[in-house]
Amino acid sequence: MMRTSERHTSEATVIHDGPQDLQQARSSELPRDAKVEATASAAHPGVLDANQILASIGEAAYDWRIDGDALVWSGNAAAVLQVPDIAAVSTGRRYAQLIEAENGQARFDAVMQSGKRDEGNGVAYQIQYGIRPTPGSQAGLWLEDTGRWFVGHDGRPARAQGVVRVINERHEQECRLNYLARYDGLTGELNRHHLTAILEDTLEDAIRFRSSCGFLLVAIDNLGGINHSYGFDVADQVIAEVAKRLRSRMRGKDSLGRYSGNKFGLVLRDCTPDDMAIAAERLLQAVRTDMVTTGIGPIAVTATIGGVTAPRHARSVSEVLARAQDTLDTAKRTRRGSFLAHRPSIEREELRRENVRVTDEVVAALNERRIFLAYEPVVTATDRRPAFYECLMRIRRSDGSLIAASEIVPIAERLGLVRLLDYRVLELVVGELSGAPALRASLNVSPASTIDPDWWAGLVSLLRSRSGVAQRLIVEITESAAIQDVDETRGFVARVKDLGCRIAIDDFGAGYTSFRNLRKLGVDIVKIDGAYVQDLSRSDDDRAFVRTLIELAKRLKLTTVAEWVQSEQSARTLEAWGCDFLQGALVGLASTDRPWTKGLAQAI
Repeated sequence: MMRTSERHTSEATVIHDGPQDLQQARSSELPRDAKVEATASAAHPGVLDANQILASIGEAAYDWRIDGDALVWSGNAAAVLQVPDIAAVSTGRRYAQLIEAENGQARFDAVMQSGKRDEGNGVAYQIQYGIRPTPGSQAGLWLEDTGRWFVGHDGRPARAQGVVRVINERHEQECRLNYLARYDGLTGELNRHHLTAILEDTLEDAIRFRSSCGFLLVAIDNLGGINHSYGFDVADQVIAEVAKRLRSRMRGKDSLGRYSGNKFGLVLRDCTPDDMAIAAERLLQAVRTDMVTTGIGPIAVTATIGGVTAPRHARSVSEVLARAQDTLDTAKRTRRGSFLAHRPSIEREELRRENVRVTDEVVAALNERRIFLAYEPVVTATDRRPAFYECLMRIRRSDGSLIAASEIVPIAERLGLVRLLDYRVLELVVGELSGAPALRASLNVSPASTIDPDWWAGLVSLLRSRSGVAQRLIVEITESAAIQDVDETRGFVARVKDLGCRIAIDDFGAGYTSFRNLRKLGVDIVKIDGAYVQDLSRSDDDRAFVRTLIELAKRLKLTTVAEWVQSEQSARTLEAWGCDFLQGALVGLASTDRPWTKGLAQAI
């Protein structure tokens, strides 16, 4: 049995073909089954060569006797580490001399300063570091060193065994990712996250030391046009060149970063309002002085700048960024290619507070289900029976009072919240139609929702899951929305009608849409703007206009609805002219009551 064990050990040493101390140590640690497999492999030369396997995957094994500082390597180590003579790194001290001080933790430190205890199975470690195999050479290697150290009789680390692996590609990728986490890949300048962090530190210092700083938001003018005309590659060349020009005219203590697609941000330390104005004019001149050379030829480029001084006009990062953006927008509207500094405005601050209030109100109302419907009847002109109900949005405050739609909708449209309101109203209307098979109803859709894919997907989903609802639903779009882009609106109308719904143009006459466009849109119903109807009995001009609209609509085979009908005389006149439906105070104002649930089908 002893001879068999010795034979296994000896043959395992041959397999590793490395220094005997390392090979014997590794063999002694092999489980019995592994030793048998290793012996079987050694009996067939060429079946397994550990050195070749380690070399093929860029790894080398080592055994380090810490107490004597002897470092024994596997036979392939010289090739892996790219050292001419492996004897040159036969001690831990010599090997440590290859490690570049700024490029990672040395193995000695990882072992001796680990602070962990060996409980009998050793202590694992894994570190990364860069080495320069040949002193003075430019080429280096990045290694991952994975091993385990074992304690000696004195309680101190006495021995370490492990494997080093070449990780140059992985290290380059990690470096690239770390770079992109801080810098913009196109311009090499700070990205928005780190630019904002620098702005925060600068603002805190300015507040602490009672000094002043500035922030400039620089936008390249007409970059969208350059994209459209020449392509994104040319636009990228313009962005990169503008970054270089801004960098060339900056003070050394200031910071530049790419804020968004066509915008750069500059943080100006120790900067007065006069200093900021001087810096902005210097930057504008740098951008516009010479044409930018691109792959398709020279392109003239200008920039517009909005700036804010802090903490004088903004005491938080969010305030700095918001006011810089507002000022930039104002500068673009006033004169592109110019600089504008933020100035306090009571009206602007009041508008901002109102925007915040409405945003909070809308979001809370959506979350707390405080949005509901009021129903205004639309009746046939001949017998005054309800033909359908226009469903109007109402919002209840948390205290129970109501918010007028006219107070909310314009701001919601400006802030991009109206599509959320439109979708909630759509859910409510479809729910009413599902619960009342005889009901016909209409709802208003804002221009933003007609081009919003999420609203459209919601409409399709709701109607397809409820059979028969689409045929009883009328979607109303305003005339002003229809004439913004007739072709796009026509596509929306066609898709809605394909679902089975009808389409109405609301407030017709307010936008002076030509009947040529009206025919092109393919709508079903024309709702005549109430501003022309309410004074019908007193204004000859309004009478002529409304009568003409009704006659032309009939020629186009369109159904007509007169809004804001307030008197019986006006109602009879509209009926005589051939108007199909009436809506307004005469026939019933909007109410939260549901007449169809009470069986009220009689004339109003």
